[in-house]
Amino acid sequence: MEFKVNCGIWGAMFGVPGIVAENFLKLATGGQIKVLLYLLRYSGKMCSLDEISSNTGIGPDEVEEAILFWQQANVLSPQSGTDTITMGPLMSPAQTIEALPATPQNISEAVPDHRTNYSGMEIASIMQDSQDIRELFKIAEGILGTLKNGQMNSIIWMYDHLGLKKEVIITLLTYCASIEKTNTAYVEKIAADWAENDINSMAAAQEEIERLSTSRDYITGIMKIFEMTRRPTTKQAEFIQQWKIEGIDLDLIHYAYEKTIEQINKLSFDYINKILVSWKDSGFRTAKDVKASETDFRKKKKSSSQKNEGSDPDIEEYKSVINKFLY
Repeated sequence: MEFKVNCGIWGAMFGVPGIVAENFLKLATGGQIKVLLYLLRYSGKMCSLDEISSNTGIGPDEVEEAILFWQQANVLSPQSGTDTITMGPLMSPAQTIEALPATPQNISEAVPDHRTNYSGMEIASIMQDSQDIRELFKIAEGILGTLKNGQMNSIIWMYDHLGLKKEVIITLLTYCASIEKTNTAYVEKIAADWAENDINSMAAAQEEIERLSTSRDYITGIMKIFEMTRRPTTKQAEFIQQWKIEGIDLDLIHYAYEKTIEQINKLSFDYINKILVSWKDSGFRTAKDVKASETDFRKKKKSSSQKNEGSDPDIEEYKSVINKFLY
């Protein structure tokens, strides 16, 4: 299919640097392209972040990030002492690569800290030199959407500095997207844990994800049972981790929660834990075990009360038998 530009609608025209079309159409995000086009159209004009934001439909933070991206790429440069954005000294791709302090490989070795951000041109150079990085970016865009500069830096850091394999990084990104936690800090934390624990194969990554998913489902199940609207505190998380390690069934935890509400009318992890410990010491492993014991106890009390009609059930004795701890 061929397209022809409708020249009849042209009014005032402005130029777009060839290096942008040649090297950045694929690398830059839609927002970064919008910001650049606006600044090129009004080159020399005092432009505030709010003005650019309102005319491009992009948030001020994203506008600021876009400007930084184009400055790092030597397409834009700020005029000293003013807020005016002007065209910077444009270089050809070859000149730009020569101007870099080191090759992509040397940069990775000399600056392993992921907090050191590569500029747009440095990332373009790394992509040109590494098929794995190009493939990672392409697949990551399918998982996360259009990649921002920080996300691209993060992927390079995971691959070059942490040494995670391409398929492991893809597996990690897919998992984070599935739980809707794709912020860079969260992804990098898991990546660092994986590198430290030598989780660097598909089998190991899938096993770890299964473990994380099981743990997440367990925590989510408890939050639902306890009607919690916020994530557990550190102390509460310790209780949950202990219950999970001990293999305590969620139904049993639910029943312990109901007993807690009956007794103190509030959520208390410490109180619930005491109930669970007492049930465990009594040999109860499921809610069905506890309820069966309660039924047997009531039958015995009913039989005993028939001999002494009119007496009330011994509640304290019931508590001591079922819960085995002081209230």
